[in-house]
Amino acid sequence: SEMARKDSLNMALVMNLKGALNDVNDKDVEIKVEKGVVFISISDKMLFRSGSYVVTEPAKVVLGKVAQVLNAQPELHFLVEGHTDNVPISNNCITDNWDLSVKRATAVTRILQNQYKIDPVRMTAGGKGEYAPLVSNDSAEGRSTNRRTRIVIQPQLDQFFKLLETKQQ
Repeated sequence: SEMARKDSLNMALVMNLKGALNDVNDKDVEIKVEKGVVFISISDKMLFRSGSYVVTEPAKVVLGKVAQVLNAQPELHFLVEGHTDNVPISNNCITDNWDLSVKRATAVTRILQNQYKIDPVRMTAGGKGEYAPLVSNDSAEGRSTNRRTRIVIQPQLDQFFKLLETKQQ
């Protein structure tokens, strides 16, 4: 029954997110549940200019809509996860793709904290660089797909452990 409750809470969260983002292009924002975890994937082209970690104004509006739903669920913790393609990058501010992915995740968490008042205790920023591609980087379309930022709603492990304890008794 706990698992069914978690699944129904996840589905309610997904429905709230889809409702809040109903006017956003489906190609730019994807919401899905995999293995009991809710993922919000936002395309790189919406969030950032090429090689930059400065969040665009249209993306801030989308993040505001996501923040409304997350603020309504103050018990949820989440990971903001940056991803890049495999095209090398290096400049005065960015060492490599991994560095860029972390800076992008941090930029998103700061907007969620500073503009939309999400408690930073609830957030983790991390970057996977080019090391978790969804598809091959052999085409421009593939590279575009791989450049993304995901908000991963973390499972509430305390509830999971309580469930395990009750099953062992």
